Amino acid sequence: MTRDLPQYRTGLAVGAVVIAVLALSLGDAIIKATGLDLPLWQMYILRSALVVPPLWWLLRRKRQKRFGSPGWVILRSALLVAMWLAYYSALPLMPLSLAAAAYYTSPILITLVASFLACRWPVPRVLLAIFLGFAGVVLILRPDASGFDLATLLPLLAAFLYACAMVLTARKCRDDDPFALALALNVAFIVAGACLGLFSGQEGSFIFGPWQTLDLALIGVVAALAAVILVGSVGAAIAYQNGPPATVAAFDYSYLVFSLGWGLIFFGELPVLLSLVGILIIVAAGFLSQPRPERAAS
Repeated sequence: MTRDLPQYRTGLAVGAVVIAVLALSLGDAIIKATGLDLPLWQMYILRSALVVPPLWWLLRRKRQKRFGSPGWVILRSALLVAMWLAYYSALPLMPLSLAAAAYYTSPILITLVASFLACRWPVPRVLLAIFLGFAGVVLILRPDASGFDLATLLPLLAAFLYACAMVLTARKCRDDDPFALALALNVAFIVAGACLGLFSGQEGSFIFGPWQTLDLALIGVVAALAAVILVGSVGAAIAYQNGPPATVAAFDYSYLVFSLGWGLIFFGELPVLLSLVGILIIVAAGFLSQPRPERAAS
């Protein structure tokens, strides 16, 4: 007895995820570059305040129905807000390319989470990918054991939260409009920013710093971040709604190429040889964890 399989549009999904990670990697570079000037809670509020009106307008023009699964949409938004909080908190602590590489254990975790929910033990190839991914992370985060900081594990936490959110998108939110999912996410950002703002005023804090007076330069930064999160959040939703999660996750790795480029352009960052080896191992592990074509199509 066979089950009806989802009808995927893989080409659309791949294009959407590449555009999304290009935008998001640029946004992460901008946040790292301006993190000392704009506290994270203020950025959450201002950025999403610019994104919500055009999303609302687009949904009204489309006469979009209510969410078919509001509870899952709320959970998805909460997972993604927590994911970005963990990842952004890591950016001041390490080079952008290394934070991105540690975070991009997420495709391996997506495969693991999907296997767990399907009550199916990962095949030996995936177990090998997990081992390789762990080895790559060790090379990246501990090239010098004396400089290890538990805070550098934040990208791994972000990777796990992202994996949960994307598997949830594929399994529970496939029928929700991607613009509506993006709207829900940005409303969640505003709520989270307001909650974090209750603890603001701490000088030098990346998350809880005091409110910064806006000038033209900061307004420009916020506007750029708003455009980035709009493209990234809609693109990610489209990708994981229209393609197999593991296949889309493989193309998520283009973020690493973009982050290496932005790290060099914005900060002059070039990872040391040991870290580059770790990045390559994680990429190899991610592709190794993907289902083979005949399994994906069966």
